[in-house]
Amino acid sequence: MTTIASTTNLVLSPERGLTSAPGTSEREKLHEAAQHFEAIFVRQMLAEARKTSFDSEGIFSSGALQTFRQMQDDQFADLAAKTGALGLASVIEAQLARHLPPETDAPSTTATGES
Repeated sequence: MTTIASTTNLVLSPERGLTSAPGTSEREKLHEAAQHFEAIFVRQMLAEARKTSFDSEGIFSSGALQTFRQMQDDQFADLAAKTGALGLASVIEAQLARHLPPETDAPSTTATGES
């Protein structure tokens, strides 16, 4: 079974893992990878910040609330990466884009006909 994410050009396939949809340019792939990296970074940053809780045995420390906070942090990380709120993805993309081959336009076909 293959699943296509509705907001990205990535395809999740059990046989091949996470790959890009056909027709995706290298720059688009880089943009999506940079956004995913920023989301992972924000998730890890929020998870570490949550570990500093001073209320480990209080009324706000149930397993359900921790699960909710993790889901909330995941959603925030995805949203921050998509909107570019931190700007990390754009910096990563700019740095790595220098190593991409120059994009070539599709070959143009000129009609040679009679005047």
